[in-house]
Amino acid sequence: MEKRVRAGTAPHTVRLKRDALGVPGILFLVLSAQAPLTGIAGAVPLAVALGNGAAVPAAYVAAGIIVLLFSVGFVAMSRHVVDAGAFYRYIGAGLGHTAGTASAAVALFAYCTIQAAMYGLYGATVAQVVTAHTDVAVPWWVYAVATMALVQLLGAAGIDMGARVLAVFVLAETCVLLAFALVVLVRGSGAGPLDLASGFSPGAALQGAPGLALMFAVASMFGFEATAIYGEEAREPARTVPRATYLSITLITVFFAVVSWTLIAAHGPAAAKADAGAALASGDSSSFVFGPVTDRLGAWAGDVLPVLLATSLFAGLLAFHNSANRYLFSLGRERLLPGALCTLNRRGAPWAAGAVQSVIALALVVPFAAGGKDPVLTLFSWFSGVAVLAIMLLYFLTSVSVTVFFRRERLDRRPWNTLVAPVLGALGIAGALWLILSNFTTLIGGDRATATRLALCVPLVLLLGAAGALLARRRGRHARGGAAPGPQAPDRTSKA
Repeated sequence: MEKRVRAGTAPHTVRLKRDALGVPGILFLVLSAQAPLTGIAGAVPLAVALGNGAAVPAAYVAAGIIVLLFSVGFVAMSRHVVDAGAFYRYIGAGLGHTAGTASAAVALFAYCTIQAAMYGLYGATVAQVVTAHTDVAVPWWVYAVATMALVQLLGAAGIDMGARVLAVFVLAETCVLLAFALVVLVRGSGAGPLDLASGFSPGAALQGAPGLALMFAVASMFGFEATAIYGEEAREPARTVPRATYLSITLITVFFAVVSWTLIAAHGPAAAKADAGAALASGDSSSFVFGPVTDRLGAWAGDVLPVLLATSLFAGLLAFHNSANRYLFSLGRERLLPGALCTLNRRGAPWAAGAVQSVIALALVVPFAAGGKDPVLTLFSWFSGVAVLAIMLLYFLTSVSVTVFFRRERLDRRPWNTLVAPVLGALGIAGALWLILSNFTTLIGGDRATATRLALCVPLVLLLGAAGALLARRRGRHARGGAAPGPQAPDRTSKA
C-alpha cells in the first residue's frame, strides 16, 4: 500500500522531495515544456507565412531578449522565495495576498489549457502516425485519454523519474534538428548563399507583420518559468534555479533562431514565405519543416520525424502536468484549496494534486471530442492562444511585483537586477501583450467573436481568483472573530 503524507496545520509542514533535481534535470523539464520540435514544426511555418517571412529568426532573438530581461528580476526573487507555486508566491510577495491568489488561478488556467491544447495536437499526430503504419483508424481522443493515464503514472513516479523520461525525448528531437542545421551550415542551403542579413537585419525584421512573428516567438518561450516551480525540489535552489533559468532561455533562443534560419535558407529567403503559405494551405504545415530535413538527412528522417513530434508533444504534456500539479499542491498547502491536495506518495510526488490535474485535463478535452471538433483547428488553436495570453499577463504582474518587493524589503540593492531589468522586461512584455491581443483572431484561427470570448476568459479567471481570496480571508476573519491575517512573509533562503 502506498505511503502518503498529509498536510499538517502549518502551511509548510508538507514539502516536496528535497534535492531531487540539479541543473540538468530542471533544464530538461523546461525544454520539454517548450517542446522544441513542436515549436519548430508548429510555430515556424505560421510565423513565416503570416509574419515577416525570412526574418523570423530576428523575432526569436527579440523574444529572447525580452524574456531574458524579465528573468533577471525573476531570478532575483527566486533567491528569497522558494515555493512550488512560483507565480503565486512571487506576485503575492510584492502585490499582496489577493493579487497572488488571483495570479495562481491564472497560472493554473494557463498550464491546464496549454496542456489540453497539446492533447489535441498529440491525439491527431498519433492517430495519423498509427494509421499510416497500420491502416488502423482510431479516434484521436482515444490516444489522448490513454496518454492522460500514462502521464498521471509518470507524474506519480516522482519528478526525478519524469526528468529521465523527458531527457530521452528532448535529446532525440533536438539532435535531429541540430544535425539538419549543421548540414545546412557546412554544405550550404542548396538555394543560394547563406544570408545573415535576410534573417537578422533590423530592416528585414520590420517587413510584413513583425508583430505576428514576435507573437509566435514569445509563445515558443512558454515554460521557462518552471525553473522556479521546481526550486523546492532542487539541490541548492539559490544557485540551481538561476543557472537553469538563464541557461534554458539562452539555449532555446539560440536553438530557435539558428534552426529557423537554416530552414528558411533551405527553402531560400525569397521563396520561404510562399512555401510556408503552401504548406498551410495543404493542411500539413509541418511539411515546411519535415521536407527540407528529409532532403538533407535522408528518407529515414521522414519516418522518424512524425514519431518524434508525437514524443515531443508527450514530453510537453508531462512537463505541464508536473507544473500544474505543483501549483495545486502549493495552494492546498496554503489552505487556499482543500488540504487533501497536499497528499504525497512514498516517492514524495504530489499524487493527489496530479490526479485532480488529470481530471481537469479530461474535462477540457471531452467537450471537443464529444462535439466532433477538429482537435487541431479548435482544441489546439483556441487553448494555446488563450494560454499564451494568460502566461504573458503573469510575466507582467511578476515584473511589477519584483520592483515593488525589493523597493519595500531592501533585501537586494542591485539596481539592474531589481529595478532596471524588471522595468524594461515589463515594458517589453506589455508590448508583446498588445501585439497578441491585436492579432488574437489570427493566433487562434477563429472568428472575432470566438477570439473575444476566449480573451475575456483571462481577466475573468483573474477576477474570480481575487474574489476567492477575499472570501477566504473573510471566512478566516469570522472564524477567528477578528481581522484576517495579512499576507504570509515569503520564504527567504538567501540574502545574496
